[in-house]
Amino acid sequence: MKSSLRSSLLLLLTAMIWGLAFVAQDVAMESVRAFTFNGARMMLAALMLLVVCAVLEKKAASQPEKNDGTTIPLKRMSSAQKKQLLIAGLLCGSVLAVASSLQQIGLEQGAAPGKAGFITALYIVLVPICGLFFGKKLRLVLIPAVVFSVAGLYLLCMTDSADAASGLRLETADIYLILCALGFTAHILIIDYFSPRTDCVKLSCLQFFVCSIICIIMACIFEKPRWPQLLDCLVPLLYAGLLSGGLGYTLQMVAQKDLDPTVASLIMCLESVFAVLGGLIILKDGMSHYEYIGCALMMCGILLAQWPEKKGLSAPKIPSGE
Repeated sequence: MKSSLRSSLLLLLTAMIWGLAFVAQDVAMESVRAFTFNGARMMLAALMLLVVCAVLEKKAASQPEKNDGTTIPLKRMSSAQKKQLLIAGLLCGSVLAVASSLQQIGLEQGAAPGKAGFITALYIVLVPICGLFFGKKLRLVLIPAVVFSVAGLYLLCMTDSADAASGLRLETADIYLILCALGFTAHILIIDYFSPRTDCVKLSCLQFFVCSIICIIMACIFEKPRWPQLLDCLVPLLYAGLLSGGLGYTLQMVAQKDLDPTVASLIMCLESVFAVLGGLIILKDGMSHYEYIGCALMMCGILLAQWPEKKGLSAPKIPSGE
């Protein structure tokens, strides 16, 4: 099997794992609240990535040191490199805690997994738009991408056909999910800044630990979690933590080595489609025909936002293990 085909299939598997995580998150809401679930699953993801880091550390220790410093084992890192890694981990973990908690609360408020997946995916359109504030050039393809996304969001946020005459009607869950998309947009921009400057695997592991600690503190303050509650949702918790977090990130990391960034981004966009299919097949959680049309329009916007206007132009980066 050609390496590009193998990588494409691995990324398709990654998109499916991440998409079905919305179903796991929705099921978990029957037993635990948002901060409790996120604190536990992020800790599981961090522990799994800690194992990955240990393996990569051992491998890097036996290889010559590289000039960019991004693959140097921790014991070879300078004080400045360690400080930068710590700052990046704290920032990414804090923003991830906010974004992931908003997403979980949106599901807690009754949003369907498919709807949550597509509204969250707005970050793919928002990232290049926010890039304008950092001096990046506006690509013309973003104009129809925004139009499709806004039209899709409009239809997704209408509860039924009777609302068509009264216009856009945002429910509480929709507001949380839109804020979640903004949170993941900020998360991607921070990663975009730090990823060329530090070890991405260590950064991802550290951000999961930081995110977990923040969510656990919030859970202890507002939710008073109990062990029996966590045991009641053990299966979705293990799926979201180990598969979606740890394994999903590792698969993405392996697959993207032999794949064009644009192709990789387009494949990972299918995460939202798998969220819809998972909710429909596993939870029997159907949506209205307006919402399905909204998903289709948003998918068009997402694909356009990822598509380069000329050869050699990379697509926006995708966050890992959401």
